[in-house]
Amino acid sequence: MKDAEIFNTDQGSQFTTNRFTKPLLDKGIQVSMDGRGRALDNIFVERLWRSVKYEKVYLQGFRTVSDAFQGLKEYFEFYNHERPHQSLDDKTPAEVYLAGTMQ
Repeated sequence: MKDAEIFNTDQGSQFTTNRFTKPLLDKGIQVSMDGRGRALDNIFVERLWRSVKYEKVYLQGFRTVSDAFQGLKEYFEFYNHERPHQSLDDKTPAEVYLAGTMQ
């Protein structure tokens, strides 16, 4: 059996509308929301997006959606496969993931 896909976010108004949640639910994706006022529940994702913004988006200043898509694709390849992370003992997320799957 395939694992259920889950989309997790905070309870910001943009994430709680039917316009946002219905397409997810229609595709069988479960919607999970952190508790109200629980910013720390999503701390790792918040830290990721801070890195994305300060290391790529604000520096690049994308002009088109296509440019943003390509730039973010390149950034996530770098982030996951080349950029060492202090919190991962200076390993990349890919290295940590692969080490965990080979046990």
